[in-house]
Amino acid sequence: MKKLFWLINIVIILVVASCNNDQKIQHQRQLSQDSINYRMMNANKLLTQSETEKIIDYTNRYQWQMKETGTGLRYLIYKQGNGKKPKIGSVVKINYKTGLLNGVTIYNSEESGPKIFEIGKADVETGLQEGILLLKVGDKAKFIIPSHLGFGLLGDQKKIPQKATLIYDVELISVENLKQTK
Repeated sequence: MKKLFWLINIVIILVVASCNNDQKIQHQRQLSQDSINYRMMNANKLLTQSETEKIIDYTNRYQWQMKETGTGLRYLIYKQGNGKKPKIGSVVKINYKTGLLNGVTIYNSEESGPKIFEIGKADVETGLQEGILLLKVGDKAKFIIPSHLGFGLLGDQKKIPQKATLIYDVELISVENLKQTK
């Protein structure tokens, strides 16, 4: 009976020790993950700060008095139109020129024709869609789209490099509201 008592006590001690070990390992893993998250968050802040400084330098160089949205999109409407405003679900047609902060033009409607897309669909940069929602037909505007509102870390795998800030010069040509079916 004494042997059974000691055997049960040893098993209990081993189980408790094992649980404590698992808890220690889990705690160490959590600390490690927290450290990684903290470092990634700081790296992201530094990248965003660096991009913001480049954008400010660019706008100062061209003396553009741009407004900024809560997402970081900067815009300047330099010619006022008097047409219809788009909304989510509208199909818009724009003339555009897309460039980079270094002055290189990468895409434009002179070569590829006007861009036509539905606001709210994922096939066009978030920043461009946000900017178009600020316009009326006939408006001409400049947008500076930070990388997180454009093509992000990867670029477009064609002409837009990774982490690229985009400069758009756009003219809103038309707005069509899609009919909703019931």
